[in-house]
Amino acid sequence: MASDHVGIGIVGSGFIAAAHAEAFSRLPRATVRAVASRSAERAAEFAARWGIAAWLTDFRELADRPDVDVVCVAAPNALHRDITVAAAQAGKHVICEKPLARTLREADEMISACAAAGVLLMYAEEICFAPKYVRAKELADEGALGEVYLVRQTEQHYGPHSDWFWDPERSGGGVLMDMGCHGIEFARWVLGKPAARTVTAEVGTFVHGSRTQLEDHAIVTIRFEGNRMGLVEASWAKPGGMDDRAEIAGSQGITYADLMRGSSLSTYSDVGYGYAGEKAPDTRGWTFTIFDELWHSGIPQEMDHFVSCVLNTATPQETGADGRAVLELIYAAYRAARTGRVELPLQLSEQEAAQPPFALL
Repeated sequence: MASDHVGIGIVGSGFIAAAHAEAFSRLPRATVRAVASRSAERAAEFAARWGIAAWLTDFRELADRPDVDVVCVAAPNALHRDITVAAAQAGKHVICEKPLARTLREADEMISACAAAGVLLMYAEEICFAPKYVRAKELADEGALGEVYLVRQTEQHYGPHSDWFWDPERSGGGVLMDMGCHGIEFARWVLGKPAARTVTAEVGTFVHGSRTQLEDHAIVTIRFEGNRMGLVEASWAKPGGMDDRAEIAGSQGITYADLMRGSSLSTYSDVGYGYAGEKAPDTRGWTFTIFDELWHSGIPQEMDHFVSCVLNTATPQETGADGRAVLELIYAAYRAARTGRVELPLQLSEQEAAQPPFALL
């Protein structure tokens, strides 16, 4: 690795991989050197679209390349563990998309492999870098809201952009796993990552029962130490496009942040439009079109932070340990949806920790 530049290898060629590729294209200190996808056709097309010099069909070959310093995991959840361990064994730092893993056992193996290799494991939770959300946290941190007692975050739309999300064996869960992880980490981050004490949850399949055996809507309440709460709502069941909002309430103030409105265009389209090189599935009809959706999402800022951590050997803001903490709370939420309020720390058998969290339902 050059002292002032980082070579990136991306594993994956779908929607989020394209977002990562665009984010890195904006960073002068990083270059995507290679992309790997199981489909040679998709890998070649992705490389051509983003001007990437090399494409491969084996992530292990990508991890072994001398021009790759960081492996960016943008593949389905079922592959996160194997890609991360292979990258660590090759001496490469890892940026892993959310959720960190399908199971706590996989998460622990990923964390252990990176620790043993002395490489960074960075957890790609972009909403902790989204400018509006960053500003909201700054207000809380500087005392403008008084004593913060509630953090609420909601992300909702009408369903995921790839079919593999509907398969619980590949994804590890339903919408709670896919999108609830955002709100859980947002609440932890805003509150300073305190210990969680109890979790309650309601999940259900209301709209997409023909597509998934798991939940398409979830509501989770987390009570943290210090008498503070996180309220997370995630949905694949709400039409009308993406809705991504947060609220931070304190004894002397409150702030609301809406990622999709307030700085957007009002647009109508019969055919829909693209984002990060991919046509999004929910952009037909009336939508709120953000003038730079990638920047508002926080992904370029997130990747710039991770590049800085690699160059400066610094601990990232979002680590593998954070991803594991989120995953443990997802396990607790699934159990709470079945049994009622769950006390933390969560007590799981080795067999339960080796199964995806939806198995606790």
